[in-house]
Amino acid sequence: MEALRATKLTKVYRKSKQPALDSVDLEIEAGQIFTMLGRNGAGKTTFLRIASTQLMPTSGSVMVLGLDVVRDAKQLRERIAITPQEAETIYPLTPRDHVLLNLRMRGMPKEEAKKRAVEALDELELSDVADMNSDWLSGGMKQRVIVAMAIKTDAELIFLDEPTIGLDPLNRRKVWDQLTRLKKSGRTIVLTTHYMDEAEALSDNLVIINRGKVVASGTPRSVKEAVTLRSTRVDVYDRFTQSELGRYGRVSSIAGRFRVLTDEEGARSLGEEAVARSATISMSPVTLDDVFVDIVGEAEKGEESEA
Repeated sequence: MEALRATKLTKVYRKSKQPALDSVDLEIEAGQIFTMLGRNGAGKTTFLRIASTQLMPTSGSVMVLGLDVVRDAKQLRERIAITPQEAETIYPLTPRDHVLLNLRMRGMPKEEAKKRAVEALDELELSDVADMNSDWLSGGMKQRVIVAMAIKTDAELIFLDEPTIGLDPLNRRKVWDQLTRLKKSGRTIVLTTHYMDEAEALSDNLVIINRGKVVASGTPRSVKEAVTLRSTRVDVYDRFTQSELGRYGRVSSIAGRFRVLTDEEGARSLGEEAVARSATISMSPVTLDDVFVDIVGEAEKGEESEA
């Protein structure tokens, strides 16, 4: 079952030389976690704002839960929830107030809203500060309060714009657990993130957006395998030049060393040559982070060469 479909979606902001979204086609199945990756300004937040009825498209269309985001905006808002990137807690409300009031505003009965507020704060380890003025909370605590407000709604589809930004690794994983639980209950989650490990751990499917265009899509595994056609990352620390390494795969310079994305045969040959030269290297599987840098870097090189 389809939860969201974007067709030729385009958004051009006034005074902008380039579309924020450029004829984007996208399909998201219900009951999955779908992740949008891209650099700052790539168009991810613009897409979420249009799909959640907060922003009008320039052209194209988006259907969410079978409803048109422009024609059926009021009806759709009752079935979705969103955590915007710029969301902040409100003085003098407490974490409990934030969650409770959000649920009550969505029409939830008072006792049920109270129960869910307690559950949300407990699950995200906010019980100890449940009745503390929100201005006294740390940035990470405030972020967890904002996430708690969304995950305890009855929304069929939840949009999360960088929900774990500013969280430490332990609290990020607590949010991951809650999102996975929501998916198992049949909800659909669309999120943006800059954490590649987060995208790899959570995503059923993902897209990489660059300058308003989708440049890669699929499962994390299929994107890594089909897009780069490389399976091994080799970091080379000495005794090679960049031009020499070019015959083994795609080479980039990182923090004083060279990184080569190559296949198993290339890695084997490079390893043998490194032994012969007494060079220092390390090998590991290609990560989504490598793929992101590879795809976005090549896309931007191509655009520069066309200019």
